[in-house]
Amino acid sequence: MKPISLMVSIACTLIICANNGFANDLLLNLGPEELVKAGGIDIDVGDYSVPSFVDWNNDNLKDLVIGQGSGASPPGKVRVYLNVGTESNPQFSNFFYAQSNGVDLTCTAGGCMGCVPRVVYWNRDEPNNLKDLLVGHADGTVKIFLNKGTDESPTFDGGTFLQVGQPGAKKNIDVGDRATPTVVDWNNDGKKDLVVGGLDGRIHIFLNGGTDTTPDFFTEAFAQASGSPLIVPSSRSSPVILDLDGDGKKDLLTGNTNGQLLFYSNMNTDQSPLFSTNYLLVESNGVPIAIAGSPRTRPFVCDWTGDGYLDVLIGVSDGKVHLYQSIPQVGDLDKDYDVDFIDFALFANYWQQADCDKCGGADLAGNDSYVDYDDLQQLVENWLAGIPTP
Repeated sequence: MKPISLMVSIACTLIICANNGFANDLLLNLGPEELVKAGGIDIDVGDYSVPSFVDWNNDNLKDLVIGQGSGASPPGKVRVYLNVGTESNPQFSNFFYAQSNGVDLTCTAGGCMGCVPRVVYWNRDEPNNLKDLLVGHADGTVKIFLNKGTDESPTFDGGTFLQVGQPGAKKNIDVGDRATPTVVDWNNDGKKDLVVGGLDGRIHIFLNGGTDTTPDFFTEAFAQASGSPLIVPSSRSSPVILDLDGDGKKDLLTGNTNGQLLFYSNMNTDQSPLFSTNYLLVESNGVPIAIAGSPRTRPFVCDWTGDGYLDVLIGVSDGKVHLYQSIPQVGDLDKDYDVDFIDFALFANYWQQADCDKCGGADLAGNDSYVDYDDLQQLVENWLAGIPTP
């Protein structure tokens, strides 16, 4: 059978398989644990790190922003490690602390938490859009620190407690203890909403009844699983909200007290998420992540090397930053963690192309800068290997 005919035959086979419902459950294929370094030494913020990976100074390189502190140490602070490497090879050296009113931004620590920082664009400042800092506190409250500097060199005001309630009856948002906030458009109405984890293991939802530039929260609700509030096992939920199974609907990824990473699939719609009561334990190198001790996993999903795959940073009690990078699959041209018909279609677009700086990764076999029969054979082998037996 000629190669192109073989490609068509395989495509037909895989279309049948796809129609029978074969698909990956979770778009994370994480390799072994690594510890992120700065200046050749493991980053260590003392205890209870909370990492994120964002472009702090607008140089098109993502930087590390890490919350630190606990009740056993001085007030929590926010460290910034600028990326002095490249997009594909992040490198870090020294750090500085985020500033609030000209001094180090702090938050009162308690128990297993100092600051939980998340960079957001909160109020869409005009004429320039400036990054702000959303910070969860150990006592269950959440503050927004507005940027009074520039987008390239953020410096923040003294912070304002976010509130919930009807007009005239507002009170500070308080999820009990250990607030781990994130911003997402939960109900797809074009406005940012607030999602907060807590010591109680619930996922607290504050829908925005104001505007995207002036958020206003009227009520508190909880993420649901089979008609009841979802409660993360062992408590201390720390949510990340994004589509993680490739069905176009936002899912839930969360840490917990016991050092695990749990995935809950959205069983409803993207604008009205409802989660399965059955969760998957996210694996690293084929084994469920279970960091020793009582680490309080606080995850952040990112693309660590700019390769199009999702990676995970986790902060825990040891004060270090644990990195889990995805393992790419040869032939997965669309970066969906599966070699399938879409990859076949993408490969066909590059067939016999000689300039593989622009061939979308289709030079699979020999890295000879040419898309040829050897690459086709590699694609077919990986494609067939991923088809479940009926």
